[in-house]
Amino acid sequence: MKYLSIDLEATGLAENCQIIEFAMIPFDTQFRRLEESLARTTYVHCPSFEDLKDSLDPWVREHNEKIIRKAHSDGLTMTEFKQWLEKYLQSPEVREYFGAQKIVLFGKSMTAIDLPFMTRDLGWDFMRKYFHHRNLDLSGVGYSLIDFGFLPQGMDSGTNLMNHLGMGAVAHTALEDAKNTAIMYLKLLEKYEKKKN
Repeated sequence: MKYLSIDLEATGLAENCQIIEFAMIPFDTQFRRLEESLARTTYVHCPSFEDLKDSLDPWVREHNEKIIRKAHSDGLTMTEFKQWLEKYLQSPEVREYFGAQKIVLFGKSMTAIDLPFMTRDLGWDFMRKYFHHRNLDLSGVGYSLIDFGFLPQGMDSGTNLMNHLGMGAVAHTALEDAKNTAIMYLKLLEKYEKKKN
């Protein structure tokens, strides 16, 4: 299978929070490889850190100030972001990579954060035009592997799973997280493929 691994950073997890950084990288489970040449990332415009500060979750205030400031100064407007993403999805390189199939999105916390925010901001029609209605969430894979007894409790967390797989700490930047999430999935495939044989 081929997937588009995505990750976004936001001003928080509440319904009215805003996307401030978005990244994506395609990867192929058959050849166990990320397509680095097609990796992309951008900031998405938001109000200034000073304007947002009082409404931010303490974790976001402490860890995402730099990203919020960058998004405010350099980020694309939502209209520009939609155009940027559409240009990428329609590019010959991406169309050749994925073929005629709609793209299957992959990530962590997809149903809680990524898909609701993207559908809200890009629109239902945009999402259905380019992306398959099914997606793959690494958190869900983690839950399944815990239930099957292949992973210890707590491995549904990206941080815990990265440590378990010897990959270090979560970066909390969109592109690094998109890459690391894909790498974790490939490592899990390799690990449990060996058990099968």
